[in-house]
Amino acid sequence: MQKTLMQHDLALRTGAPAIALAGINLSLGRGAAHVHILKDVDLHIAGGEAIGLIGPSGSGKSTLLMIMAGLERPDTGTVAVAGEDLGTLGEDALARFRGRNVGIVFQSFHLIPTMTALENVAVPLELAGAADAAARAARELAAVGLADRGHHYPAELSGGEQQRVALARALAPNPAILIADEPTGNLDETTGSEIVDLMFAGHAQRGTTLVLVTHDPALAGRCDRVVRMRSGRIDGEARREAMPA
Repeated sequence: MQKTLMQHDLALRTGAPAIALAGINLSLGRGAAHVHILKDVDLHIAGGEAIGLIGPSGSGKSTLLMIMAGLERPDTGTVAVAGEDLGTLGEDALARFRGRNVGIVFQSFHLIPTMTALENVAVPLELAGAADAAARAARELAAVGLADRGHHYPAELSGGEQQRVALARALAPNPAILIADEPTGNLDETTGSEIVDLMFAGHAQRGTTLVLVTHDPALAGRCDRVVRMRSGRIDGEARREAMPA
């Protein structure tokens, strides 16, 4: 019997595996353009855990993140998120599942330019049928320090403000899993640090599972576990208490 959303949420927030990847392989292109991007990847992430995913460019970090989010399907292997085998879901069901369970923050913000900050944050709530979408969106904007910027369009906001809006949008549905792909990559050091602090505060306050792709070892070191990738494979990992000072 399929689990209910409440059962998914309870499992994730009481230590059960949030993400389980087994035997993941993914290739793109054909002939001379063929690239084997992910190679026999196995990874289990506990509910409420924060994972830093690091490795050189082209190692497969972002692609693995997209598979976790259900935005990319592997050639082989199984992807279980919140207790659901994503391979069994059609595209519509997968989109609904992702909207309920997974919040995503990208490097490039991906805000809708013709919508205000408030409207951007309200989008996932409206798609989920929330009657109080605008009020909840306003609360999320206030939580990231943008209570007075809700009626501004993305072009009227700084890069840091746009990423705050993107973070508020990702957290608005109260997802069990938050995925962030180089969220500070387009920001200066000070602004990036502020975004990271907000992201980890949201993770701690809500008990979300956090998966963070970053090139910054210091940022990854704030996570419970750092997983290193190289050439499409997991090349090692370390828990925070075992990392060198």
